[in-house]
Amino acid sequence: MKPHPPLLDRIDSPADLRRLPRGDLPALAAELRAFVLRTVSQTGNGHLGSNLGTVELTVALHYVFNTPHDRIVWDVGHQTYPHKVLTGRRDRMHTLRQLGGIGGFPRREESEYDTFGTAHSSTSISAALGMALASKLKGEERRAVAVIGDGAMSAGMAFEALNNAGVSHAGVNADLLVVLNDNDMSISPPVGALNKYLARLMSGQFYEAARQGAKAVLKNAPPLFELARRFEEHAKGMVVPGTIFEEFGFNYVGPIDGHDLDALIPTLENLRAKRGPQFLHVVTKKGYGYKPAEADPVRYHAASTKFDPEQGFPAAKPGGKPSYTQVFGQWLCDMAEADPLLVAITPAMREGSGLVEFHQRFPKRYHDVGIAEQHAVTFAAGLACEGLKPVVAIYSTFLQRGYDQLIHDVALQNLPVVFALDRAGLVGADGPTHAGAYDIAYVRCVPNLALLAPSDENECRQALTTAFRHGTPVAVRYPRGAGIGAAVDPALTEWPWGRGLVRRRGQRLAILAFGTLLHPALAAAEKLGATVADMRFVKPLDQALVLELARSHEALVTVEEGCVMGGAGSAVLECVAAAGLAVPLLQLGLPDRFVEHGDPARLLALCGLDAAGIEQSILQRFGGRPSLAAVNA
Repeated sequence: MKPHPPLLDRIDSPADLRRLPRGDLPALAAELRAFVLRTVSQTGNGHLGSNLGTVELTVALHYVFNTPHDRIVWDVGHQTYPHKVLTGRRDRMHTLRQLGGIGGFPRREESEYDTFGTAHSSTSISAALGMALASKLKGEERRAVAVIGDGAMSAGMAFEALNNAGVSHAGVNADLLVVLNDNDMSISPPVGALNKYLARLMSGQFYEAARQGAKAVLKNAPPLFELARRFEEHAKGMVVPGTIFEEFGFNYVGPIDGHDLDALIPTLENLRAKRGPQFLHVVTKKGYGYKPAEADPVRYHAASTKFDPEQGFPAAKPGGKPSYTQVFGQWLCDMAEADPLLVAITPAMREGSGLVEFHQRFPKRYHDVGIAEQHAVTFAAGLACEGLKPVVAIYSTFLQRGYDQLIHDVALQNLPVVFALDRAGLVGADGPTHAGAYDIAYVRCVPNLALLAPSDENECRQALTTAFRHGTPVAVRYPRGAGIGAAVDPALTEWPWGRGLVRRRGQRLAILAFGTLLHPALAAAEKLGATVADMRFVKPLDQALVLELARSHEALVTVEEGCVMGGAGSAVLECVAAAGLAVPLLQLGLPDRFVEHGDPARLLALCGLDAAGIEQSILQRFGGRPSLAAVNA
């Protein structure tokens, strides 16, 4: 007798999943978890712990809801590998987060099951609410589900959406289910057989009918009605932490074990049949089913290299070039030793931003405000008002979420806040949602706000020192990963404010480099015989240096790892134009499109921002080497 093929091999869509007997689902979940682990270990590139924790929840949602007709919006998105496998992308998972492969987050252009693109957190409830109300207005019978993590609930946007979802819109109540995936709380004793029974009971028709019937009777006796309401609220509060969500207008159910399909499926079936806003609280465990990830969910959040699942992640190799994030973390500790007024703030990115050692050494001066970028910026402004010196460690792409606060609460009041913008430029496998492509353009237009762009690890330390001691709002941008291996001077050295410097003298053509693209610019200049300037400051721009180069060369080229429109090259162009000079200028930077995920070096080459690409762009624009005969054409 031939053995049955694996269940997972029979699943090419959720429709196939829904044809399985319920009794097969635990075995399918085990196969799915093993497949996700194997995929991430073989690619060495992807999130792990969060995806292992959502296997049963994903199976249950696609089993109960008629996807893609019913909409599921996954918040943040790095918990969606099981979802991708079950929705027809199993055979492409080996291309995960690679150039030309499938993305690490939901993408509408990738699958009809990816109903909304998510990568920044706390957007799911707003999007799912819009979908639910659109279905009502169009007369379509469908359900909308938002799956949001406990960390994402710290963002104000999530509560804005809850507040809006719990009220009627022109007399229409949204048929919306919010699933809170609580993967931080351990599954405590109340989340067992009794709680499973209560959750199923509270989501069923009997409980709802009894509750509504009692309210109808007691309304004629207001004191008794109020007493009953308070008793119900108190009794539920002893079992579930749901009072706050019911105050928003949701029917709260839970918490239930998010790894127990016998609890998940009947509860979801009950909630699918109910009208209006529903809230289901499930408790999961990051890394569930894989002991190393369960024991160390922070380390196993994501893989950065291939590994043997039997052995776990390999130990970090000693030595090697430090990353820019590590350079920042060391600088922060050193500057905190030198200045007791320094305080550090992160919006839930302690590890990613290099703050672990600072947190350990200076716990009273460390503030993790959760996924709340707007609050992080204004909180820093408040600290600065009282004489402290805040450093906000934040990814370039995440500062976009606090832009109003950056302008009105920091820059307008000219408060001394330093923004350490990690992940500036392309970020590789995380793709366009995480690329720091726009900070040069959105920072340089704000009055009082300076922007520094160091070109290597040592310059990064010096730029941070310069920014911190200047006493005004300053941002310092630096990329993900390691630099060129420059020796880092332990001294806290400052730069002359607003001054760049010439790194190479040539003739006829001058390349003005902003940030780490200085090094491919230098390599291109060797072949072209060009001058190269390390500009260091995007704002204030070293106008004296720009004009000196413009007057002594026949053409200028600007190079930056940021969007061309409104970028550093635009600042140079404005400076030259204001001086009435007519020197030709070529602006090189990121193109006016979203750059896909993939290897960072390969992506830069595809954008023409490696040494060969810079050289080719210059020759195409200004003519043959070495004469640049067409420079004035």
